[in-house]
Amino acid sequence: MANGEQEPIDIESLANSLRKKFKTLHHLPEKCCIYRVPEQVRCLNPKAHAPQLVSIGPLHHGNKEELKAMEEQKLRYLEYFLQRTEVSIETFLTSIKNKEAKLRDCYAETIRLESKDFVTMVLVDAVFLIEFLLRYSCPRSITIGDPIFTKSKMISDMWLDFWLLENQLPLFILDDLFNLAKTEMYHDDYYGVSLLSLTRRFYKDIHEFPSIEENLFEIHFSESEHFLDLLRLCFQPPPTQSQPQSQSRAQPNKLKTQNIPSVTELYQAGVKFQLGSSKNLFDITFRFNKGILEIPLFRISESTEVLFRNLQAFERLRCDTRYINDYVIIMNYLVNTPQDVELLVQSRVIENWLWDNEAVSTLFHNLVQETSLSAIDFQYSDLIENLKAYCGHRWHRWKAILKQDYFNNPWASISVIAAVILLVLTAIQATCSILQL
Repeated sequence: MANGEQEPIDIESLANSLRKKFKTLHHLPEKCCIYRVPEQVRCLNPKAHAPQLVSIGPLHHGNKEELKAMEEQKLRYLEYFLQRTEVSIETFLTSIKNKEAKLRDCYAETIRLESKDFVTMVLVDAVFLIEFLLRYSCPRSITIGDPIFTKSKMISDMWLDFWLLENQLPLFILDDLFNLAKTEMYHDDYYGVSLLSLTRRFYKDIHEFPSIEENLFEIHFSESEHFLDLLRLCFQPPPTQSQPQSQSRAQPNKLKTQNIPSVTELYQAGVKFQLGSSKNLFDITFRFNKGILEIPLFRISESTEVLFRNLQAFERLRCDTRYINDYVIIMNYLVNTPQDVELLVQSRVIENWLWDNEAVSTLFHNLVQETSLSAIDFQYSDLIENLKAYCGHRWHRWKAILKQDYFNNPWASISVIAAVILLVLTAIQATCSILQL
């Protein structure tokens, strides 16, 4: 074909080819809630998004050799679970099959498993989660040789996999199967026990976990889409702080600058740090008249990065709020250095379960990647403006210098007082000498 000539194409055939592709597209349901983490986020810490011990749901089902070891234990858990109820395995499978379309719609991508494989996978994985929670709350249910509960480290590693966005099952199917099993129990060991109570007990005992008021699990359980979403809802500010823009709550002012002071800079300006009375992690407040910055307790451990990376990913993909995004940003500014962390540790605001203070500041530097600061609706913009205004008063800074440099211990205080008295006496003596002339 000569240069410049265009190759002829069959337009009708090309159009039909595109139409066929339309039919193979996975429709995007409004209520999909389980996503695969975008690659630009995953690459920041791949281990924070991939299960290490157990796969839950279809996204990692059968994908990794190291996860297959837990498949046999899942079947054991299913067998033990069925032994406690008169409900047949056929009834459980039928219940899942009737909800198959709804279950598949919870995932933001096409699940390629055939119907029989999908239904089986949901039953095995859902019962594994239920049985795990049962055994955790009811130790007498633990069987001899259980490899999970005879190794305490495995339990803590296991809950990390339960937090992963890609490793979720919809909460409604867990609740349905648990309630179905309870309809015909051989005994009343689980009378008054619910999936909610089991979940609440489990997270209550995770001491390295950020503090959550127990009643929040009850408030948010029915509206939660999966375990990770339940944690997100429990962390979010209470209704008086989290109403949508259409309601009467005043929105924060526009952030005027990104020059946000660190904890050390605030300390040098006279700001004091105090453990907040609120158990809500995001409820950071500043009492201007007393110069006190109140920050709720934050326990930081090796699991913190996994939890927050998955909360960030879910918020980014599913939610219209920015609480987690903004919290990570403000904390990154505040604890910019190990010295900043040390000040908050001394104030009992941070419980550092990592190896050193630098690890905490590095953690927030890592988490802040792939976040975005919106000057229009940054939830801490008013807090920042108040802090900057306080730091702008020279008297606050002078008072801080005087206290930190000259009154930081009793001997220094005595020396300063003695020097002042001596200076006053010298001035009086000079004045008297002048008057006598």
